Amino acid sequence: MAGTKDEKPADTTQTKDSKAKDGKKKVEDKEPELSEEDLELKKNLDLMVERVSDPDPGVQKLALNGMINEIRTATASMTSVPKPLKFLNAHTEALKQRFDQMPAGENRSLLADVVSVLSTTVAQKEGERAALKYRLLGSRDQIGIWGHEYLRHLAGEIADEFQLRQEKEEQVDDLMHLVAQIVPYHMTHNAEPEAVDLLLEVEQLDSLLAHVDDKNYSRTCLYLVSCCNYLPEPDDQAVLDLAHKIYMKMTKYHDAMRVALRMNRREVVEETFAACGDALEKKQLGYLLARQGFALNLEEGPAAVEDDTLREQLREIISNSKLSEHYLALARDLDVMEPKQPEDVYKTHLVDGRAPTGAAVDSARQNLASTFVNAFVNAGFGQDKLVTVPSEATSGASGSNVHWIFKNKDHGKMSATASLGMITMWDVEGGLPQIDKYLYSTDSYVVAGALLAIGIVNACVQNENDPAYALIYEYVGNADPTIRTGAILGLGLAYAGTNREEVQELLVPLITDTEVNIEISGFAALALGLVFTSTCKEDIVMAILQALMCRSEAELQTPFAKYLCLGLGLLFLAKQDVVEATLEVSKTLNEHISKFCQVTLESLAYAGTGDVLKVQELLAMCGEHIETEEGTSWKAVHQGPAVIGIALIAMAEPLGSRMAARALEHLLQYGEAPVRRAVPLALAALHISSPDMAAMDTLSRLSHDTDVEVAQNAVLALGLLGAGTNNARLAGMLRNLSSYYYKEPTMLFLVKVAQGLVHMGKGLLTVNPYHTDRQLLSGIALAGNLAVLYSCLDMKATIAGKYHYVLYALATAMKPRMLLTLDEEGKLLPVPVRVGQAVDVVAQAGRPKTITGFQTHTTPVLMGAGERAELGTEKYVPLSPILEGQVILKSNPDYVDAEL
Repeated sequence: MAGTKDEKPADTTQTKDSKAKDGKKKVEDKEPELSEEDLELKKNLDLMVERVSDPDPGVQKLALNGMINEIRTATASMTSVPKPLKFLNAHTEALKQRFDQMPAGENRSLLADVVSVLSTTVAQKEGERAALKYRLLGSRDQIGIWGHEYLRHLAGEIADEFQLRQEKEEQVDDLMHLVAQIVPYHMTHNAEPEAVDLLLEVEQLDSLLAHVDDKNYSRTCLYLVSCCNYLPEPDDQAVLDLAHKIYMKMTKYHDAMRVALRMNRREVVEETFAACGDALEKKQLGYLLARQGFALNLEEGPAAVEDDTLREQLREIISNSKLSEHYLALARDLDVMEPKQPEDVYKTHLVDGRAPTGAAVDSARQNLASTFVNAFVNAGFGQDKLVTVPSEATSGASGSNVHWIFKNKDHGKMSATASLGMITMWDVEGGLPQIDKYLYSTDSYVVAGALLAIGIVNACVQNENDPAYALIYEYVGNADPTIRTGAILGLGLAYAGTNREEVQELLVPLITDTEVNIEISGFAALALGLVFTSTCKEDIVMAILQALMCRSEAELQTPFAKYLCLGLGLLFLAKQDVVEATLEVSKTLNEHISKFCQVTLESLAYAGTGDVLKVQELLAMCGEHIETEEGTSWKAVHQGPAVIGIALIAMAEPLGSRMAARALEHLLQYGEAPVRRAVPLALAALHISSPDMAAMDTLSRLSHDTDVEVAQNAVLALGLLGAGTNNARLAGMLRNLSSYYYKEPTMLFLVKVAQGLVHMGKGLLTVNPYHTDRQLLSGIALAGNLAVLYSCLDMKATIAGKYHYVLYALATAMKPRMLLTLDEEGKLLPVPVRVGQAVDVVAQAGRPKTITGFQTHTTPVLMGAGERAELGTEKYVPLSPILEGQVILKSNPDYVDAEL
């Protein structure tokens, strides 16, 4: 033992010697690297550190001031530590000890400042927060002189300390004193995002308003608005509220209106509209409200307009009266006015020889598919070659003088007549006379189709004469259930998003009366959901809940009971925690529908919020392996909407979308049948009208799945994925599928409908609910898409059965994807614009380019998914900061023509 004891010191001395030698070697190696200036600096700093320990306070002060001066005047590149901090690093511990011994006074606080700055370059133990500790012990004023990097470090430590003190309920006044200095520094030194982050951490966001000016407001608000997707409630609404206040303070009404619409609060929208005094700006706000589908009362209330002429002009804009005219102007400019036939879409000559040959037989199912293709491809053009022409012209080679509508069977005639509404969409004056004659038909299916057509023509367009209600309301009480369904859905589409009380009075009794067929009650709830989207209307909520409580188990297992739940969910669309009370009530419903209703309510209430916690809850539901037997399939019925719910919540921002897509891939591999069936629908919801390559490949794979329902949903999802884009890759995939499924009528029908969707409006339309640079989510557009997606959960009974006309609910989401520039009179004004891929410039330094890979076009132009436009001339000033839809331009008073 003694031997070993004696050996140990010998070892340590040996190691010490070798370390010393190594150290010397390293120093010797390092010495030549330091320039003379650096050596001089190092020597001076070492001397200053020694002088700090001098008993004379005057010498100490001199040394400290010298040290502070060296640190403050040092410059370094972005990647290296300033030289003085590097050389003083070794003395940090010694300076800390000296600080502890030093008596209180000016010198002690100066030393505290130095140690605080040095602490930012030294690795610290977890939870130490030395920089903050010594800053609070030092001089608390003028901390901006230490530079940006130091303040960033300090802000991080303040946030951690604040959280700890909050938990212990301790005072935070000293921290707030520092925050009050850091925030103005950040706001005046182009670091607005860091100021916002700090204030969010210390729960003082409202104090930001005082520091905003015309130089930093746009970067600040851009960051606040993009933060919204990543914050929990209620912080997400708080940042939007602040951004709105800042924009209002800066009189940027278009930006303020965009935020108000995103907040989804009517009083804020009305207040913003009323605050805008300029008539032209008000018109531009009108175009934004029209695109969002937000009905505003201009006659009375906070948003009332005194001037009769202006009020009439604004009413015309907000009611979308000119939409048809502007859309056709775009079509003429792009030279696509010629009506297309279904064959132009199918392109059977390009399909490898699996298609049936021989004389074409009029199959009712294939005629129905052609009806939809014809309706979608010629949507809004006002003319086609099947239904808007006299019967002689449609006879074709067959020689029979039968009009196209009557080449369809029973419920097929309803969709064929309704297709007339889609072809003349938005053109109320031109469309109604063509539809009117079918209201007097003896065939109830044709009458029902005509009523639905009236709804489609008026979708998102309010005519001053309000013909839809007058024409439809009598038929709601009709004895024939088909006619009633057509009338109810027609009302829902015609008044989507308008909150019309008359529609409520007419349809609520149909929901509450248990004698009424569940099919009619379901469609009435869906129609009310469309009309009162996001209003949380109490009477309708109570009526739907009552219906769900009173219906029998057999009725609750039909697809129409799901429409009751969807209608209820649409009332709370994007309303977040307002849904809690209704959610509690839905837990008491019959077990056959209770869970389905809860999931629908929750996923719709948080749609477009990006709420990670809700996504996790829904993923947990999808991961359950529920044992179901022949009669108990209802036990897993809630998993379908849970999958769609993941997509609805995550589609708010690109990062969430990518994460959701990965989660859906896992569900495909490990999920049970009800989960797998809904995955294609969720992928369609995530990338609707924006063909994503990965989603396209996944859906292409699923379209050959062994589970028929998965394959059916995947085929229709392919159509929704590329709706209105004319995507060549998708069109090729669908042509191949049509030859693959040529012997299966249902699949072939769906493939053809998907082909029609891809070529919707000849490639000029979109059904994406996001617009205005993907910043706003249109509730009524999402409601129309959801009606179709939820119907696909029971594909066999709805779209592939006799309720295929639900596809027309997409009318509320169909909008031209155009940029149209107008002069001050509202007439078309062709100007050059640059269109390119949008670049995310949030919180980036300087003034980065917002688009990349652009091409210059003359308006009107077509905007693809993920594209952004900039004005290519300085001759005009746009009244909207985001060039999309209809934009009013006014002449630039400062413009000087270079040629003069």
